Amino acid sequence: MVTTASDEKDRKTVYEFLPADMPWVAPVGRLDKASEGLLLLTNDSEWSARVLAPESHVGKIYHVQVATVVESALLESMRQGVKTRDGDFLRAKTVRIVRGGKRNTWLEIVLDEGKNRHIRRMLAEFGIEDLRLIRIGIGPLSLGNLPKAVARPLTGEEKEALARIMNRQYSVPKD
Repeated sequence: MVTTASDEKDRKTVYEFLPADMPWVAPVGRLDKASEGLLLLTNDSEWSARVLAPESHVGKIYHVQVATVVESALLESMRQGVKTRDGDFLRAKTVRIVRGGKRNTWLEIVLDEGKNRHIRRMLAEFGIEDLRLIRIGIGPLSLGNLPKAVARPLTGEEKEALARIMNRQYSVPKD
């Protein structure tokens, strides 16, 4: 399914899986057609912008399967970042190996900003093919074992935990 209200190619959209009596909501960020995982929906555009803003420090957590055995040097390069052919600078806030095999590796990548196809483009700059990309968390919110195509409201505790991250004030050390 795609993250849009209507699709010119007649593909299923996220809206087909929402209750019919639900008020209008919009996605907080996007998942491209080849990605899956946690997607927040809201009717509060200011709240959405705060969740997505890099200065809010709300990490977006992904598990990514790549078609190679990953060495520690690649992890460091992803943290340092890379300038793409089209001029964007893409980096991972954090990256670690979740598990590896003989031909591929699962990485956990955390972004605090999300440019269009950020992870896929960053991996491509390093010559790495991504096989699967799943957003497993947004800040303290976790996909957990929520089945595909199922929607549920956030709990009060989840809203409070996300608000705490977005409201955190970072002080700058004095010289």
